[in-house]
Amino acid sequence: MAESKDAVLKPRDCILFSTADWSEPYWTNKQHTARILAQRGWRVLYVESVGLRSPKLGSARDWKRIWRRLWSGLRSVVIGPPRGEAGLWVLSPLMLPSKHHLPIVRKFNQAILRWSISRFARAHKFSEPVVWTYHPFMLEAVAEFERGPLVYHCVDDLTAIPGVDVVAFERAERELLDQSEAVFTTAAALKERCLLHNPNTYFFPNVADADHFGRATQPGKIPADVAEIPEPRIIYHGVLSDFKVDFQLILDAARARPNWHWIFIGEEREGQRSAFVPQLSELPNVHFLGYRSYQQLPDYLRGMNVGLLPTLLNEYTRSMFPMKFYEYLAAGLRVVSTPLDFAKAPLAGLEVGGNVDAFIRGIDLQLERGRLTADEAASAVGENTWERRLEKMLAIIFHLEEAGVERV
Repeated sequence: MAESKDAVLKPRDCILFSTADWSEPYWTNKQHTARILAQRGWRVLYVESVGLRSPKLGSARDWKRIWRRLWSGLRSVVIGPPRGEAGLWVLSPLMLPSKHHLPIVRKFNQAILRWSISRFARAHKFSEPVVWTYHPFMLEAVAEFERGPLVYHCVDDLTAIPGVDVVAFERAERELLDQSEAVFTTAAALKERCLLHNPNTYFFPNVADADHFGRATQPGKIPADVAEIPEPRIIYHGVLSDFKVDFQLILDAARARPNWHWIFIGEEREGQRSAFVPQLSELPNVHFLGYRSYQQLPDYLRGMNVGLLPTLLNEYTRSMFPMKFYEYLAAGLRVVSTPLDFAKAPLAGLEVGGNVDAFIRGIDLQLERGRLTADEAASAVGENTWERRLEKMLAIIFHLEEAGVERV
């Protein structure tokens, strides 16, 4: 029997297993979901990544992260997880950083994780918490835990990340799917994969903080480093990763349209650098502004004309539903994307180009149409907001009659 809406949406406890650190500068589903639950009065234990791949011996970034994680993990063990925000604590798991495929390493890591979570739950009197996870390497840690619903939020094809033990991941994910009360995916391809093992699987695309990015549709300042760049300004913001961004496509397009100004907001990551970035940097109509905070982005997007999703097509990216899509729309920017799976269906404000000529043609069309008004932006985003999506998910998890969501 379905529960009442008031009973379902009342504040509860939640243990959220993430694949990203809380302090990661580029926030995704994990941090946003945890924050909104906490803002609604839930008590949330945010468990940072347990490490999906072994560190690279020559990667300074990997080893720096390991040392930071060891220090954070020791602090969590000695004095307990610190608060990230009101109603939210951040647990950095103390784990062996490599050889995850070895049974003895896995058992040791899961035992430490189980002990850390149990100690926290007892200290804070967590009662039958919802277990919300973004990866399957946590089942042993909660196997004997008195919990509420188990939710698998599948937002990426993690088996396509270089260095991930595919066999171990697929085996663990199958167990997770078998045990989950609800499964949510952000791509149709991920939904089809999960649906084979769990009939309670639902597709919810990535969404945006419409109020936050909607500030870009209102009159306001444009940062000086943007204002000095001539229009039209074509923007990409996010991680500058060689296996996520088609820099060759952008290089060819920037050379073909020297009167357009191509702006990048974001940073490269060690081990993900592209040989095309130095070539792009030499062009007078290409501008790398570096990292800008989440709070600053609306002001920067206010000064742009078209938003780009120049995603390099591969096994990892093809099924992605980029968060930037609805962020761009909320900010009043029409969008041009490479042909990712999500772009196969007609979407308001979107043009698609699979080669340089089609990509340029799509930008031309969007420039002619101009920026979206505040009303047009709100209409294009619709219910694709963090708050509305979470309400639908909670309704499904707790069997609320008013969920109104089709499974497939």
